[in-house]
Amino acid sequence: MTNTVFDPFGSRDTFSTGSGEAGIYRLSKLEQLGLGAVSKLPFSIRILLEAALRNCDGYIVTEDDVKALASWNAAEPAKREIPFMPSRVVLQDFTGVPCVVDLAAMRSAMQRLGGDPKKINPLIPVDLVIDHSVQVDFFGTSQSLGQNVDLEFKRNRERYEFLRWGQRAFNNFRVVPPDVGIVHQVNLEYLAKGVFIRSDKKGPVALPDSLVGTDSHTTMINGLGVLGWGVGGIEAEAVMLGQPLYMLLPEVIGFELTGELQPGVTATDLVLTVTQQLRKVGVVDKFVEFYGSGARKMSLADRATIANMAPEYGATMGFFPIDDETLSFLQRTGRTAEEVSLVERYCKEQGLFNAPGSAELNYTKKVSLDLGTVEPSLAGPKRPQDRVSLASMKSNWQKSLKAPVAERGFQLDEAALNRKGTVQTNGHSETIGHGAVVIAAITSCTNTSNPSVMLAAGLLAKKAVAKGLKVPSYVKTSLAPGSRVVTDYFDRAGVSQALDTLGFQTVGYGCTTCIGNSGPLPDNVAAAVQEGDLVASAVISGNRNFEGRVNPLVKANFLASPPLVVAYALAGTTDIDLINEPIGEGTSGPVMLKDIWPTHAEVRQAIADFVQPEMFSSRYARAFDGNNMWNAINVAEGALYNWNGDSTYIQEPPFLDEFSANATVVRPIRGARVLAMLGDSVTTDHISPAGNIAKNSPAGKFLMERGVEPVDFNSYGARRGNDRVMVRGTFANVRIRNFLAPGTEGGVTKYLGAGHVAGKPPVADADAGQVMFIYDAAMKYRATGTPTIILAGAEYGTGSSRDWAAKGTNLLGVRAVIAASYERIHRSNLVNMGVLPLQFLEGQTWKSLGIVGDETFEILGLDESLSPRSQISVQATSPDGTSKTFAAAVRIDTPVELDYYRNGGILQTVVKKLMAE
Repeated sequence: MTNTVFDPFGSRDTFSTGSGEAGIYRLSKLEQLGLGAVSKLPFSIRILLEAALRNCDGYIVTEDDVKALASWNAAEPAKREIPFMPSRVVLQDFTGVPCVVDLAAMRSAMQRLGGDPKKINPLIPVDLVIDHSVQVDFFGTSQSLGQNVDLEFKRNRERYEFLRWGQRAFNNFRVVPPDVGIVHQVNLEYLAKGVFIRSDKKGPVALPDSLVGTDSHTTMINGLGVLGWGVGGIEAEAVMLGQPLYMLLPEVIGFELTGELQPGVTATDLVLTVTQQLRKVGVVDKFVEFYGSGARKMSLADRATIANMAPEYGATMGFFPIDDETLSFLQRTGRTAEEVSLVERYCKEQGLFNAPGSAELNYTKKVSLDLGTVEPSLAGPKRPQDRVSLASMKSNWQKSLKAPVAERGFQLDEAALNRKGTVQTNGHSETIGHGAVVIAAITSCTNTSNPSVMLAAGLLAKKAVAKGLKVPSYVKTSLAPGSRVVTDYFDRAGVSQALDTLGFQTVGYGCTTCIGNSGPLPDNVAAAVQEGDLVASAVISGNRNFEGRVNPLVKANFLASPPLVVAYALAGTTDIDLINEPIGEGTSGPVMLKDIWPTHAEVRQAIADFVQPEMFSSRYARAFDGNNMWNAINVAEGALYNWNGDSTYIQEPPFLDEFSANATVVRPIRGARVLAMLGDSVTTDHISPAGNIAKNSPAGKFLMERGVEPVDFNSYGARRGNDRVMVRGTFANVRIRNFLAPGTEGGVTKYLGAGHVAGKPPVADADAGQVMFIYDAAMKYRATGTPTIILAGAEYGTGSSRDWAAKGTNLLGVRAVIAASYERIHRSNLVNMGVLPLQFLEGQTWKSLGIVGDETFEILGLDESLSPRSQISVQATSPDGTSKTFAAAVRIDTPVELDYYRNGGILQTVVKKLMAE
């Protein structure tokens, strides 16, 4: 190995970390070379620039990429993609299982090819936190936590056995077991370091902590000055395997915060206000960077609360640069003195430290908020950006009951407004109406990591109990702290008993109600809601309240701070004015909310007295092996996973079944049939398997054939580790419209029979012309060796970055997609899975070209001369023998992507590379 590094700008230098010398790729060198005003760049762009500069190799990251970032134009960033190589990856269990399945499949393939399977490991550090599988089945008793955890382990035995094997088998891969905390809080309090020391060819080198995660709320870490956001599974796998994440140069919105919050106003009220404001501004796909006197004085926990909800205000991330408060938080949460010193020294050397008096930066646009104008708020009843002030909550609630559905109301007529339900409990009955709070949950990463709002909830509960207030029996109460540290400071502050008294016993340490794991309502409450056809309410301290997400019987869902969750649980209804009406009847008469609301001073004192660094150090010392139930899982040792052919949750995917380390030839596509012909704006939600598995669907039939009853189907999400289920659910969305089968809706197509290849006799097929499930038609095509293609309109693949939208397309046998335009990430994912994305030329569509869908297709020129962003010819031959040829743009955009496609996909590319080493 040579001791030289590719450093075309001469930027590599050294600095003192306080514990020795380390390398640094100085951004200031680029400004000295006249490549741009780097010192005026937003901090978030500087971190992207540092990653490009340090990883510049002339191939994956080019000198032009570095120059494009250094010369970033705030007013109008260049419309070009740049590669980003984060320093680590964070996964949660639902989205992380398929990533680990693919790693295990790569090891099996390496073994079959005669290579060393132990070479297959993540090439950068990966942490998976199991937090999405616990459900609130039990609540309101001291046994709730243990009962929910027991049920969680029973439900998820196969998945946990697999992840336990992965924890032992892979290097660079750690698993935080269940019952430790929510992924984003564990990341904030423990996994994140701010700055890392790694090695290059010259020795130790310092670099900013940056990451991508397979959860949209990965952005919480932006509050710590760590660059990162949520991505899809394939993108995460690419980064895990040392490949870049491609992204457009972003616009950066500067958000100035001034002033300070008024007494009685919480960080939750602030983030709901920020979300509403930024939704109006429009920040989709943009960075938001916070600055100003209000930001400097804000606690780290409050910053993290705002950063967490970046997906709700639509931004890629909401970033707070590293400053003195960041260093203080690292100390308060148990990081070592050496770790904190490294962050301070590196960031000040690199120009990444946000010191008071720093120069004004260039932003694409600036917005501002005076923190003193924020008022106590909720958001709902259907969207997180629909903020409602506490003072107007009752009038807004009553208005929403009558408002049209199109205006996010419930459209009840006068007769319906008076409906009631009766809750029968042990011989007693209680009448409830619209707005009855049937779920009150302190849950989700947004708020459970913030001691100010958590202790406020505890102090409010303590005062409420002292005044004799009680929660109505029909309210399902739950507390799901984001980490066990919360329980420690609750106990030390003396508020745990009061919360327990009101029914807010801990039900689990994980993401529960906010992601729909609220569990069922008690039977008597469910019966009352259904009897009256009531618009029942949930009040949760979460970040998402879309219809149907929290509980199928709860139509109105409100986001609120933890103390307001307790307050509404006590009130038992959202049809109340908590400013002017009593919250309830205490032992000495009516009690107002202001009588039990803790003061700012009380909350600040409780944080100072009861939240201590040793709590974090102690709890996280055994983050990876502190769960005895996890440790007791019996799993076979070894580098290879022992695939169980009978498992309905974990299977070896076939992506690498036919892979040869020597195969580099781009295969021609001849005699192809159209599997689906789609219109504009077909999203990954249309393509990817999601939600419940229908009994009569190909996936449902597959499970029943293997003895799985419909009651145990679970969801596509829980079965992401089984390609046999997932491929059967691809394109199975009940709302997708396939123009190949006009008049239908859902995942069906017209089967056209085997495609005719010139020079070969046609194949007779009795099923030709029949309408059937897309999966069934795809398997018929595969059986005859007929390749298939997808024809689509504009914005193909918009929506969430779902990995199975591309994986399922591959497994259906689709060789190419021809669309009018693509969503950026889905196009990249198709290439990563070996599917060729082609684009109609400007102004053309399948419709304008006169394509009807019954043609056979040949894509001409698919050979070793294929190059990125070139044009290629497509020939469509009708059943009567006439043909037409049109040009299409090859949407393989970079040389790196071309390598992926030549090898059949990113997994094959990495296996081939490691075989050669």
